[in-house]
Amino acid sequence: MQTNQPARLPEPEHPPEFYLSEIKNIMQVRRRGEAPMALIHTYGCQQNVADSEKIKGLLAQMGFFFTENEEEADFILFNTCAVRGHAENRVFGNVGAVKELKHRHPQLIVAVCGCMMEEQQASEHIRRKFPFVNLVFGTHVLHRFPELFWTALTESRRVFERGDEQEDARIVEGLPVRRDGTSRAWLTVMYGCDNFCSYCIVPYVRGRERSREPEAILQEFRSVVDGGYKDITLLGQNVNSYGKKLAKPVSFAELLRMLDAVDGDYRLRFMTSHPKDATHELIDTMAAGRHISHHLHLPVQSGSNRVLKEMNRRYTREKYLELVEYARKKIPDLSLTTDIIVGFPGETYEEFRETVSLIREVGFTSLFTFIYSPREGTRAALLPDPIPAEEKSKWLQELCAEQEKISAVRCAGEVGKTCRVLVESRNEKNGLLTGRTDGNVVVLFPGEKGMVGNFVNVKITAARNWILSGELIQ
Repeated sequence: MQTNQPARLPEPEHPPEFYLSEIKNIMQVRRRGEAPMALIHTYGCQQNVADSEKIKGLLAQMGFFFTENEEEADFILFNTCAVRGHAENRVFGNVGAVKELKHRHPQLIVAVCGCMMEEQQASEHIRRKFPFVNLVFGTHVLHRFPELFWTALTESRRVFERGDEQEDARIVEGLPVRRDGTSRAWLTVMYGCDNFCSYCIVPYVRGRERSREPEAILQEFRSVVDGGYKDITLLGQNVNSYGKKLAKPVSFAELLRMLDAVDGDYRLRFMTSHPKDATHELIDTMAAGRHISHHLHLPVQSGSNRVLKEMNRRYTREKYLELVEYARKKIPDLSLTTDIIVGFPGETYEEFRETVSLIREVGFTSLFTFIYSPREGTRAALLPDPIPAEEKSKWLQELCAEQEKISAVRCAGEVGKTCRVLVESRNEKNGLLTGRTDGNVVVLFPGEKGMVGNFVNVKITAARNWILSGELIQ
């Protein structure tokens, strides 16, 4: 999916430090307040969150501070998601809403980046309909953000840029990161995807699979642990494919064992796992780990073998259930979550009911559910899709109602148990702390603000669907 862009920028003439320093000087003159202020809107998955944290790291080196108030921003960035159509429409609406702000503050710099900007149609829509947008760049040139920003500032022209095949295959290490949280951290271990599920645009906008070297991951991981982060999630479109293309191949299970050996008081998670590549070795590594969470997010998408084949998922219902059975045997307290697509083109109600029967058989802790959204450029977008949206919505409601029953039973089974909980926040109005168990289930309980960011033991006293209530055990 190549984007019809103006002539591509040549290779950078200067080292990154030059652009960072120059922008810092320019923004000291352009700023409207006491300091240059930046605002980033992030859409989509945790990988986009991780990308935004890198962009914030670069902006901080340019002298920017950060705000949630558009009225005081000197720079506004929309980091976009292309997975579902409604996400794109939301982005267009929110970008359009900045037009009046730009009219009142002409020096405001508006930028759009992320997965959508690797799509020709979306990028061209920004070019035609939003002439006030100064800078557009794709996922593969994030490391060139300072250069692109500097070009937009100094040449007073709109800059559109995406990576070529050479840049698509490149991994740039050492970018600064300004993490949003104080206890949870995201750490990317690989980029791109080779699976080409028939409904998914990701391989076209994120490129093919590229794995970071394990030494680079280990170095960043140690810095995150040393920084006091307690809940660390490894990210990749399919982490189970990690390391296959490295000069010296390393399996994801091997990487997990390497990271798990790092001393510290933390919890290690990962996402997303593709069922076709999830192995018994991975389950065994989770079971034996010192820090590895007993939570596995394993997207099944459908319980129908025919639909799975049309989705190009490359596993069967039976293989998925066999893997779940092995995982539950090795990790009895395993918390399983999954993704479900409702209303895939050509799916019948009987096939949808196969999905309902699967969630009953597995007993997931929770589901992430979506009504199928066609993405131009994918094979599924060309398939006949006769089921009306209203009917698909009814199916989704039926699925969610069934999962609510399952979640209620699973959560009720936690009552009376004592869980190790990482405290994430405190509601000052009611004095309740919010935390997460090892299984990634939310727990509410009374406590002091000083507990935020720490592990505590909580006895579960009540349950309602996906949320537990408890009391602190001193």
